[in-house]
Amino acid sequence: MSATKDLPAEGDQNLEGQPSSGWLSLTEDGLNLFFLVLMTSIPLVEIALRRWGESIPGSIRMVQVLTLWVGLSGALLATRERRHLALTSSQSLMTPRVAQILTWLVTTLAVTVTLVLSIGAFITVWAERHSTEDIALGVPAWLPQMALPIGYAAIAIRMAWIYNDARRWFAVVSLALAGLTIAGLGHLDWEMRELLVGPIMGLLLGSALIGAPIYVVLGGIALVLFWGQEDPIAAVAVETVRQLEDETLPVLPLFTFTGYILAESRSSERLVAAFRGLFGWIPGGMAVMTAVVCAFFTTFTGASGVTILALGGLLYPVLRSEHYPERFSIGLLTASGSIGLLFPPALPVILYGVVAGVPIDRLFVAGLVPGVILVGAVSLLGIRTALYSKEIVRTPFNFRAALEAIYVAKWELLIPLIAVGSYFSGLASLLESAAITAAYSLFVEVVIHRDLSGGDLLRVGRDSAALVGGVLLIFGVAMGLTNYLNDAEVPITVLTWVEQRIESRVVFLLALNLILLVVGCLMDIFSALVVIVPLIAPLGNHFGVDPIHLGIIFLANLELGFLTPPVGMNLFLSSYRFKRSLPDIYRTVMPFLCVLILAVLLITYVPALTMAPVQWFFPDSSSLAPIDL
Repeated sequence: MSATKDLPAEGDQNLEGQPSSGWLSLTEDGLNLFFLVLMTSIPLVEIALRRWGESIPGSIRMVQVLTLWVGLSGALLATRERRHLALTSSQSLMTPRVAQILTWLVTTLAVTVTLVLSIGAFITVWAERHSTEDIALGVPAWLPQMALPIGYAAIAIRMAWIYNDARRWFAVVSLALAGLTIAGLGHLDWEMRELLVGPIMGLLLGSALIGAPIYVVLGGIALVLFWGQEDPIAAVAVETVRQLEDETLPVLPLFTFTGYILAESRSSERLVAAFRGLFGWIPGGMAVMTAVVCAFFTTFTGASGVTILALGGLLYPVLRSEHYPERFSIGLLTASGSIGLLFPPALPVILYGVVAGVPIDRLFVAGLVPGVILVGAVSLLGIRTALYSKEIVRTPFNFRAALEAIYVAKWELLIPLIAVGSYFSGLASLLESAAITAAYSLFVEVVIHRDLSGGDLLRVGRDSAALVGGVLLIFGVAMGLTNYLNDAEVPITVLTWVEQRIESRVVFLLALNLILLVVGCLMDIFSALVVIVPLIAPLGNHFGVDPIHLGIIFLANLELGFLTPPVGMNLFLSSYRFKRSLPDIYRTVMPFLCVLILAVLLITYVPALTMAPVQWFFPDSSSLAPIDL
């Protein structure tokens, strides 16, 4: 995945770019920060009122509505900053004139799909206006949901303007052509629709190769499939609205908010000092420290690339100053950019639980040992490098200095304990735990350390909302595509095909490893979670793989996809951050990829590593089914 000047760019590769200025941009940034703070505050007030037997009427529904608004306003921000998730663009292989023409065509396609999503959302929400359900104080539930069609329409208009480089006539023509296309396709008969489904899907898939946002590709495919069957286009929006009623979904923006608070502050410096004091004295201690710190940040920022972009500039000079080889240092930072995705409260773990219907608390416990194994695998490679090198410096252990560094970083070191402890202790729900964590992090970085100013907080709100907006757009349309696949009985067809050809659970798991490696390489983790999980879950059940173990296998394999040449996301982020060619990055990461593949195979074929802690915490969990070799 890469960022380009003219095409829609992959999500977080523009994190170092400056946002457009002006009163509209500042208003947007401030509004997103306000929404996030309000989402954080409502559960905290609910916890306080609970002590007196009181509650806020409709508090959960309020937070769900705010999640919708943050997602849509964040998607508008992602459009403004060209930060929608997209596959790698091939624009660099084209002449400027060809690239400009293709940019206009892809933009027009994206505007068309987004406007259709807006129409479908309006039909869905308007149909609910006679419902008696309300949020609180008599406000009908459908009214705040009208933000969905309005938001899609605003995204389409802004996309036409921004992605055409603010050229008025290009933008007008894109919108006009999109409107004419929608009107024309809507009046075709069934035979013609059936004939056009294949070419249109080919166009959508081709657009992905030249930079179309992933939500456009997935949403467009879902819309075309429903359109070809003469089903209502509102079917995609129905799934989006339905998912907003999930009480777990608001957790995503809150933990993302926490991650960006940490990334924007100087917490990384304090954590590096603390872990350096703890691990610097052992062989490869700085490599171990790098893996641990990166895992800590990735846990809260998710699969967003923030770890490589934010910590690369801090940790690379540290590694080089202690004479770690340049190639090893870049490879270590690239590999460490996603190894925290199994630790609580990582966003992919939560999303997997939502999509697969697996208890999230059990997934949190199940990911602990596999997560340590992945971090340990990277660390062992660092220790080996240090043992075979005569130049790498080993920091003498200084108990007092280590204790002082830990004391300085104590507030940040408590964050995972607060996030997990408040939830597992039963004192707070998952949503309330996310709010407590976000509020605590905000208090620590603003009040105690005073790292964040007003401008910094606006940037935190902008970046958090942009990531959440991009993810929720993908999540909504991907659920619509999944709904079609289920209606078409695709999972059953896949299961029947596999049953006829694969009998061994070992062969199935090996095939799953290979398929997920490719999926993780070609798709972002959020799309893969929504589209692929419903397909593999029946297969795992057929072969006797525990759903919790299957989830950890799934996520661990997708972590590898970030490092897999030629288009693993971390490879492009690392190339961007360290200003190295992609072939150079490929060479640096290969040793780490090989080690992590062995670790993932261990996690896959030894289910006790995943399930034993789950059974210890939850005795009613599934049995440890051994892998019969």
